[in-house]
This record gives sequence, structure tokens and C-alpha cells, in this order.
Amino acid sequence: MNNLDLGLIGNCRTSALVDRNGAIVWWCYPFFDSDPVCCSLLKGEQPEAPFGMIDVRLDGAADVEQSYERNSAILRTRISDTSGNAIDIIDFAPRFHLHGRLFAPSMLVRIVRPVAGRPRITLRVRPGVDYGSRQAELRCGAHHISYSCMAQAMRVTTDASVSAICVEKPFFLQESVTLLMGPDETVDGSPSEVGRSFYEKTQAYWHRWVRTLAIPFEWQDVVIRAAITLKLNAFDDTGAIVAAVTTSIPEAPHSARNWDYRYCWLRDAYFVVNALNRLGATGTMEQYLDYILNIIADTRDSPLQPVYGIRREAALDERDAPGLSGYRGMGPVRVGNQAYNQIQNDVFGEAVLASTHAFFDSRLERPAGRHMFKDLERLGEEAVRNYNVPDAGLWELRGSKRVHTFSSIMCWAACDRLATIAARLRLQDRSTYWRKHASHIHKAICDAAWNPKMNSFVSTFDGDRLDASLLLMAEFQFLAPTDPRFAGTVRAIEEHLRRGDFLLRYDEEDDFGKPETAFLVCTQWWILALAQLGENERARELFEKVLSRRNHLGLLSEDVAPDTGELWGNFPQTYSMVGLIQCAARLSISWDDAY
Repeated sequence: MNNLDLGLIGNCRTSALVDRNGAIVWWCYPFFDSDPVCCSLLKGEQPEAPFGMIDVRLDGAADVEQSYERNSAILRTRISDTSGNAIDIIDFAPRFHLHGRLFAPSMLVRIVRPVAGRPRITLRVRPGVDYGSRQAELRCGAHHISYSCMAQAMRVTTDASVSAICVEKPFFLQESVTLLMGPDETVDGSPSEVGRSFYEKTQAYWHRWVRTLAIPFEWQDVVIRAAITLKLNAFDDTGAIVAAVTTSIPEAPHSARNWDYRYCWLRDAYFVVNALNRLGATGTMEQYLDYILNIIADTRDSPLQPVYGIRREAALDERDAPGLSGYRGMGPVRVGNQAYNQIQNDVFGEAVLASTHAFFDSRLERPAGRHMFKDLERLGEEAVRNYNVPDAGLWELRGSKRVHTFSSIMCWAACDRLATIAARLRLQDRSTYWRKHASHIHKAICDAAWNPKMNSFVSTFDGDRLDASLLLMAEFQFLAPTDPRFAGTVRAIEEHLRRGDFLLRYDEEDDFGKPETAFLVCTQWWILALAQLGENERARELFEKVLSRRNHLGLLSEDVAPDTGELWGNFPQTYSMVGLIQCAARLSISWDDAY
């Protein structure tokens, strides 16, 4: 793999990445955080007997076209050769309602269809185990192949020749063949019938789901694809939404900034809830809020962490996976994320900000009340104690602790929103209590984080450096958009952090040197800030620049190289896709003014 021209397929239980040639190069099976049976994305060069992928080889392949089927998570790859032969590869994970409940097994379906001529293909199924350490053992049955030595055995049930798959012999594709890849269980029905039924029902599910979305008039396709991607990154069983489905795609070449993003960060919570609310995706939003509220309840006797596992696991011990050399050979590949035991004081505000929605949305089946408010007050007290205490900050600096302005603003936000919630619950004394704390913290931040020489707020108390999170001061209502200090901060960030059409997170050295790539969501925050300043034309121009960096399927990773436009970082990045939704909603003309 030498680029991120990848498509995401999934069903909110399992997910996979398919490259431009139709190879499944990343598939954590059976769940988002499981051992990847397809891991060639992170195997680097494999000159001999490559494994960790599932692919289709067309003899003499010369041209490839790839796209999602309209308004769905079904991916179609068309491969043709120089003689006029062509095939279609259709990939998806089943998701539909069956017997009164949602059917979404840990399964991928691959249908290979002849389109033109007499194509000759080879089917290769080569799963790996133990993070690429070795190839899975296989056992051939009459109409299936079982693969073992993994956490959950996998079966490929097919109407193709089993022996042709086992020994990887090419054959003429006379009619469609189907591969049902999932648990080592008997499939009820012929593979072709099951595959066709799953395809039709999954297609209908996604079409129905997209029809329920509230989308802006402009950039509709952008928002729909971002919404589907956000949905695919949600884990139905608990409501968690992962930051990305991958681990250890470097933030920049040879930087060792390789992290496991298959977990749920509280820092994402406010923006994810905001985006889901804008979309009208109430069911997904309520599940996610339940996940956040359960984590808050879990921490009554323990500290609130920055990141949790998809089942609310607290311990995410980090280790290297020596069987994987890394994306383009740029290791290490890490499993787990040590950020779980960092001190990040912004988490109190982020948890309260996300949870606030549960007190105000009448659509929710389980609106929050006084019991949940008491849990949030516990976080508020932590915010009061820690707003001026050094921490690792939003950007998870591993080698130093300082009083980060963004963390302090989030502590203010916790108190501010608690005052608002208390007023909603008609608890006037508590509202007064939290408003007093919010005012105190607000003044302390303005005194310690405003740098008059720079005419800007700065990243740390009494500091002289900037970071892009300060662009959110108006978004979180810490400053009014009309406050000249906000405009001054935006201008200073543009001057110091802009690289071409994108923004760095910060420009000072950290544990790994100076950042080289731009964090895409920071550019999206810049766009939102410009819109709040009334500079809509500039904002729209920058938004189009961001859109131009999406891959051929409309997906974004975490980072972009400002000089080349190349995507870097884990993929597809929830934060980046949520930013597309927010920017489009903020900048689009209204439906009332459209025609």
C-alpha cells in the first residue's frame, strides 16, 4: 500500500478497508478492535508469499473504476483488461432488519460478476493472525473453507470452486460467484441466494436510513457520504464511535507518530453529538449519548479518562506488533493507546458538553434528569479543582505538562453548561453556584492566557505560542464572535500556523519533533471561525480546498501534507468526516433560499 485510496465497508459491528484494486487490505475480525485478519495495509512490502488480504486477480487487468452505490455503504469495483473482459466486485457487510431486530453479523459479502467477455480470475483468501505474525491455517470442506488460529474462527462459504481458492488456480468466470466471509457456521441457503438477499436488504436499509437524514442544500453528496462513514464507525453493541478503524498509519512520513485509533475519545463527543443532531440521526446519537453517560457513571470511584475501549474498557495498554512493519514500512504498529492514563483536564468539559444535549432534546426516549445531573456535578467539581493544573492537553503531549488554555476553557464550559442544565431543571441555587464558578474561571483564563503583544489568546497560561484549538472559543461560547479578542486570535493563528491552505495543530517541538502535516479538523475549525466572523466567502473557498483532498470515494484521514496534498494518519477519521458535516451545514444556503 502506498496511498489511502481506500473504501470503507461495514455494518456497525465489523468493518473493512478495500483498496482501489478490490483487495480487502484491512479487516479487524470479528469486531473493530480485534486482531486484523486482513492486515496487508500495514505489512509493508511482501515480496514473497504475501498474506493478510483477500483479493481477486483478473488476468491482464489494465483499468479499474471504483465507487459506492448511491446512498449506501456498498462498494463496487470494476476491473477490465486490454481484451475487453471485465468483472464487477461488490463488497458490503450485511445490515438490515430481520424478525423484528437488526441483523448485522460479523460478516463480509463479496460478489464477483462477469460484466463483459470471458474474464479469467484468481480468488485469493489469505488471512493472517496475531497482528500479521503468521498466516491462518485453513481446512477445506465441500462448499466452504475454515480458517483457524484466530480469536474467532472464520469461514468462507462459496459457490466458487473451493479447490480453486485453496490452491489459487485461475478459472474462467462464467457466472457470478459469492463469498460469504464470517463466523465458522453453516449458512442457511445457497451462497448465491443468501448473497443476493443480503445485498438487496442491505441496499434497502441504507436507502431508508439516508432518507431520514436532514442535510443542507449544498454539498449534499459530501454530507451523505460523511454521515454514512460516521454511522459505520459506530459500534451498535454499546453506542461507542471509534476515532478511526485503523491503527498506526503515521501522521507524517517516518515520524513514528503512529497511534491506535480504534477507540472512543471523549474529545470527539461534543462534535459527534452536534453532527448527529444536525443530521437528525437521533437513534445513533441516543446510543452514543448512552455510551458517554454510562462512562460517566462508571467513573464515580475512578478518574475520568480521555479515551475508552468500545465496550467501555478503561485499560488500553499499549504494545508494539512486531509482525507488522507498518504502512509503507513506517513502523512501529501499536496496539492499545497509552493516552488512557494521561491527565487531560479538558475531558470534564467535553463530557458535560456532550451530555448537555440529553437534557434538552425532547425526541430522546431516555432524557436525562436530576440523577444524571448529580453525576455531571461531580465532573464540574473536578473542573473547578483542575482548571489551572498542568496536564498533557488536547494534543496528548507525552513528555511535558503545562496549563493548557483549551483545557481551562473546557473546565469553564463544564461549569457554564451545568448552570444552564440546572436552570432547565429549575434548580436555581445550583445554577447560581455553577455560574459563579464559570465566571471565576473565565476571568482567570482571560487574565493568564491573553497575550496583548500578540493580540491573541495563547496555548498555555503566560505563554507566547499558539494552537489551533483556540479557534473554538466562539464555538463553545467562551467569547462572542463579535469580541475583538476572538478576531485577533484567529488572525494570529492564521499568521503562525497556516501552511498553504491548511493549519497545523501547533508549530512548536513536541516529543517527536515539529509537526509536519496539517490536522484536517483544525482547518475545519478555521472555516467555522471565519464563518462566525462573517467571512463566508473565504470560508467557502477553504472548504472547497478541504473537499479537494478527499480520496476518490469522498473519505478523509486525519492529516494532510500541505505541500503535496497527500493524506496521512488513521483512516477514515471520524473527526475529519464530522468536520465536513459541520462546515457544510454552517456554510450552505438554506433550503428556503435555494429555489
